[in-house]
Amino acid sequence: MSADARIVELKLELPKAPKPAGTYSPVVIIGELCYVSGTGPLQADDTLICGRVGDDLTEEQGIAAARQVGLAMLATLKKQLGSLDRVIRVVKVLGMVNSTPEFKNHPKVINGFSDLMVEVWGDNGKAARSAVGMGSLPSNIAVEVEAIFQVQ
Repeated sequence: MSADARIVELKLELPKAPKPAGTYSPVVIIGELCYVSGTGPLQADDTLICGRVGDDLTEEQGIAAARQVGLAMLATLKKQLGSLDRVIRVVKVLGMVNSTPEFKNHPKVINGFSDLMVEVWGDNGKAARSAVGMGSLPSNIAVEVEAIFQVQ
């Protein structure tokens, strides 16, 4: 099944693709690698999920924020590529969690993003990955993810 059809089948609601918040490109394609800039948890109503996991947000809310980052990144890819069917696989993910120093489950939070990629692309959605905690993120967003995709 195509990725675009999978989005429909899963009844996923993609937000509008986020606009760059600075001097950068949302996507850069070199050969068959598509580099996607850091993306935050933009929701369909144009608001961001903000707060620190372990303080303002629970672990479960952090996981939901990471999934929302995935939806926003899918919107960016669809806008830039024209179709998610151009994606062959997710290659590398860097997930950053706005968290308290005591919070230890960063990988579990970023699973919210990674699980969505697997829902869309199956095993090709599993990427090499890093998940780290940050003392802060821009605009106090809960999660930011950057990723590299193989495209055709």
